[in-house]
Amino acid sequence: MLFMLTIKSLKNRKLTVCLTLFMLISSVVLLLSVDRIRIDTRNSFANTISGTDLIIGARTSDINLLLYSVFRMGNATNNIGWDSYQEIIKQPQIKWSIPISLGDSHQGYKVIGTDNNYFKHFQYAQKNNLEFLEGEQFKHVFSVVLGSEVAQKLGYQLGDLISIAHGAGTTSFTNHDDKPFTVTGILKPTGTPVDQSLHVPLEGISAIHIDWSNGSKKSGLSISAQQALEMDLTPNSITSALIGLNSKMAIFSFQRDINEYPKEPLSAIIPATALAKLWQLIKAGESALFAVSIMVLITSLIAMTTVILSGLNERKREIAVLRAIGLPAKKILTLLICESTFYGVISIGIGYVIHVFSILLTQNWLQTHYGIQLHWMMPSNFMLITLTGFLLMSVLLGFIPGLKAYFNTLSDGLNPKI
Repeated sequence: MLFMLTIKSLKNRKLTVCLTLFMLISSVVLLLSVDRIRIDTRNSFANTISGTDLIIGARTSDINLLLYSVFRMGNATNNIGWDSYQEIIKQPQIKWSIPISLGDSHQGYKVIGTDNNYFKHFQYAQKNNLEFLEGEQFKHVFSVVLGSEVAQKLGYQLGDLISIAHGAGTTSFTNHDDKPFTVTGILKPTGTPVDQSLHVPLEGISAIHIDWSNGSKKSGLSISAQQALEMDLTPNSITSALIGLNSKMAIFSFQRDINEYPKEPLSAIIPATALAKLWQLIKAGESALFAVSIMVLITSLIAMTTVILSGLNERKREIAVLRAIGLPAKKILTLLICESTFYGVISIGIGYVIHVFSILLTQNWLQTHYGIQLHWMMPSNFMLITLTGFLLMSVLLGFIPGLKAYFNTLSDGLNPKI
């Protein structure tokens, strides 16, 4: 009986009820979405690079080495000598290696010197390999493979010529115009820094700098692209290297060997460990966003209570009639508690359905553009506790208007005040 009375009462106030539900549902969707994005962003962040056992670079901090090697942020303190790199990758523990050479750019995008192992062994997310949207890997010394964003934003296609700028800044007044690169491949979107990179062979990096010294072109010396191809283009050094080992059991021992390398000071980091450290530095933003969504939820509950309370003055006659036909004051209290409970249950149910559909509709777009792999799954234990608390609060807040109606006398509703 009380349930039917609650439904009929709500039907008489359709607009107010719909607006209140919209506010509560929006808050629940926000809370669920922030929690899911928070969890999956952390996982996607940790999977920016996967399948790589170690990253080797010049002696520096773990986070700095990770930032410039994987995220293309910051600068290396020094380089690794080519002879040292060759000696390291000949060790029996090494399964594969990817050399990385940084220092040049193109219209603000970083240029990465590497070899074809990059396209064979580099992995991201859940060990996804790089795939080509068009073209193929390096064909010759002056080949360039573009990340998806570079090709899209700058409008490049296969066969286009690209001149690389000296230096890694967004603006450069010195270009290697005499040795252009030909676009031979365009990668599919990954949602990682790969999308914002141009990839060229290590020999190409050596070729464009063959007539340069100490960051500037040698006076009176000009070597054409064809002449450079006839010269020794073995690099003198690289910035860092991604390493895959034959056995995961050898990671820590090999890391110690690199850190104690006698010929030059080097650092070897485990990507997952460094990513975890980096996430701790930016975790405050994640916590702040979640706290804001909790505050929005609490505000919505307070607004719901205010709506019910403000509606009591308009419902005095309705409540008085119910009292007059024999409905006890306790039932009136229960009726208003049922109303607030209805708001809580419906908002959680509809909010969760909208949340799931939002994930299904946007997960591919978020993966492509931001590298966030959203997954539909049951809410976390913490979120279940939060939603239970939300439902409990909606029930308890129903006592406020319920008690006010409980203590109103019968005459308050039947005798209008003038």
